[in-house]
Amino acid sequence: MAEKKFNFTKAALDALPLPAAGQRATYHDAKTHGLQIRVTGNGVKTFSVFRRVKNGDPERVTLGRYPDMSIEQARKEAARINALIAEGVNPNTDARALKSETTLQELFDEFLQHRRNRRGAYLSAKTKRSYRYDFDLYLAKHGKRQLSKFKDTDFGKLHTDIGKEHPITANRVIALASSLFSFAIEHKLFKGNNPAQGIKKFPETKRDRFLQSDELPAFFKALADEPNDTLRDYFLISLLTGARRSNVQEMQWRQIHFDRAEWRIPTTKNGEPQIVTLTPETVEILRARQGCDPVWVFPGTGATGHLVEPKKAWKRVLERAGIADLRIHDLRRTLGSWQAKTGASLAIVGKSLNHKSPSTTAIYARLDMDPVRESVERATGAILTAAGVKPSAEVLKLKQKQN
Repeated sequence: MAEKKFNFTKAALDALPLPAAGQRATYHDAKTHGLQIRVTGNGVKTFSVFRRVKNGDPERVTLGRYPDMSIEQARKEAARINALIAEGVNPNTDARALKSETTLQELFDEFLQHRRNRRGAYLSAKTKRSYRYDFDLYLAKHGKRQLSKFKDTDFGKLHTDIGKEHPITANRVIALASSLFSFAIEHKLFKGNNPAQGIKKFPETKRDRFLQSDELPAFFKALADEPNDTLRDYFLISLLTGARRSNVQEMQWRQIHFDRAEWRIPTTKNGEPQIVTLTPETVEILRARQGCDPVWVFPGTGATGHLVEPKKAWKRVLERAGIADLRIHDLRRTLGSWQAKTGASLAIVGKSLNHKSPSTTAIYARLDMDPVRESVERATGAILTAAGVKPSAEVLKLKQKQN
């Protein structure tokens, strides 16, 4: 086996002679300690590093084939391996770990399965759907890429590219990528700095839309004209309880306590249960819905068994009402806004809507349901009055207009 030492250049490596069939020639780089190139009889040229490690045993680490791997790339990788040896690390152990390193797709799958929020709860089904949508659309094309191959410039460019047309989406995608790498670091799946962290986000304007006094009559009339009872009641309950849309969609009869006029949501976005006070109008709507399904208050035809996507009906309601730029989530904000209008403190509003923030959590914990109930009833009464609908039983007349 021939062994020679010289300064590796492209011209020199291209001119290396081929050994006899079944033989292999080894050449050493004069510039980088331990770097070799081995040539077989059929012309395959492979970079490797040959060194003795801490215990004195010889180790050979295969780097890659020439010319797919350039001389500079081989020298850079050889320098990394030499640094590991200097630290007392067996380079082959590190090389094997690198070959089995987690990819972005593997990380994402692990993230969805094991990620918990700050309160220890796993990701909700809705959150998982949202993450999958963003990942599949913007990150999945890099799914086979190992985590160590990502640079902050990669995510900076991605953020800029998406942000040209969708700045809010760009912020959300980068936030997801940052969460993925933070998860990887926490679970020892990745060593190094988070490459998606520290990217300056596009400015976002917080949404403050809610139903105004002059919009309420048209809105309630449009609800009365909605032919689908389930969707009409869903929108009403969303408004009168201020609950998150996913929680209303997943409302079950076993969670409703008519005697106490309460709805207990087992798990919310905050990872904690929530007690929602039910106004007399809400109770009457719910009682009228009893018998529609043994499990779900708002049944659906899909695999979940409950209502999932009411966007088409929502669009119909807004078109009939002549209202623009109103989202289903704005019904939740509407209740909170009217509570504030009718004199509720921020603590009461936060308690009724199950908001969580460090500055008010302690206050919320000391509140009982009586002031919450009083505030919600006062606010919903004001909403109904502004809509030209009398409280309590008159709400049900919305249904009778269809009969």
